[in-house]
Amino acid sequence: MISEKMIGLTQNNSVIRAMFEEGNRLAALHGRENVFDFSLGNPNFPAPQAVKKAIIDIVNEEDPVALHGYMSNIGFADVRQAIADSLNKKFSTNFDMANIIMSVGAAGGLNVVFKTLLNPGDEVIAISPYFVEYGNYVGNFDGKLVVVPANSEDFQPDPEAIGKAISAKTKAVLVNSPNNPTGVIYSEDTIKRIAKVLEEKSQEFGSPIYLVSDEPYRELAYDGIDVPYLTKYYKNTIVCYSWSKSLSLPGERIGYIVIPQEVDDYQLIFDAAGIATRILGFVNAPALIQKVVARCLDEMTDITSYDDNRKLLFSLLTECGFEPVFPQGAFYMWVKTPGSDQDFAEAAKKHNILLVPGTSFACAGYVRIAYCVAKSTIENSKEGFVKLASDLGITP
Repeated sequence: MISEKMIGLTQNNSVIRAMFEEGNRLAALHGRENVFDFSLGNPNFPAPQAVKKAIIDIVNEEDPVALHGYMSNIGFADVRQAIADSLNKKFSTNFDMANIIMSVGAAGGLNVVFKTLLNPGDEVIAISPYFVEYGNYVGNFDGKLVVVPANSEDFQPDPEAIGKAISAKTKAVLVNSPNNPTGVIYSEDTIKRIAKVLEEKSQEFGSPIYLVSDEPYRELAYDGIDVPYLTKYYKNTIVCYSWSKSLSLPGERIGYIVIPQEVDDYQLIFDAAGIATRILGFVNAPALIQKVVARCLDEMTDITSYDDNRKLLFSLLTECGFEPVFPQGAFYMWVKTPGSDQDFAEAAKKHNILLVPGTSFACAGYVRIAYCVAKSTIENSKEGFVKLASDLGITP
């Protein structure tokens, strides 16, 4: 018999992944062009040409034994320094290589951070709606996820509610901005208020409460909206970043962790995170792609295509009578449902439209639509959305 924890996970497999597999099944039946899969945040746009060039140049230029061999568990020193320099240039920070640990994507980074910080029973506060896997990442280390709903009007976190949820067992507050699934960017005012609450509660309970920032969508912000860099607002901030979205490299699993010098117990946390990288089985982030991203720190996927899709999908949905939240960042549309979000998703499936119910993000009454798809997918889905609105009695 397998682990009881894993039995529970197999019975409650990710709805997002299940929808992805359903998309493959429907495509086999009806043809890929007749299935409108908005379920998975898998960028449909290629990585910049600079990524391809970097791969070719590095393979041709560097010693293959060194390039493909082990390095320090925390990553190549030159890559970490290049990242620190880039962050300092962008955000007026003061990092160096001793603040950077290369990770297997942001998800790998979060698991390293929670392995480093959590004792069994420790609590991590997450703001709903939140990425479905957060509960699993915390549960991997026998922590407890405590859910605090965002403001229902604009989906900004509620700092006062966060403060009320903090207990003597709270080890961290986990935030994600631009947010998956809402596309909301947490404002500077919100961040300042959260920082103030965490400072007060850390003092009250006599131990640091860490702010852990999950940032795979940092560069995907529209209309000139600024995404605050959180280490500048709260000293006990740890950042987990990924190039999965900014460079369209989700399958390469490459990212980094930032642990600033100002963090309480900095050296102990940094050293422990390096050990966690090894003992979790990552050993180190993939060697070749570390070198590649170091050469592409000023590159990013052209977000004008995402922006075009954002506007097109919002217009389509509102014309049909649906109530989407206009996203400020990321590449998701958060849409209010007239009844059960699960029933809504099932009704959409009848028209070969695949969406993810809001209950998967701990926020019932909405669905998430990933618009990181080909523009034609959105255009060709219009008839299905019109029929879905009719089925549900929705009128423009």
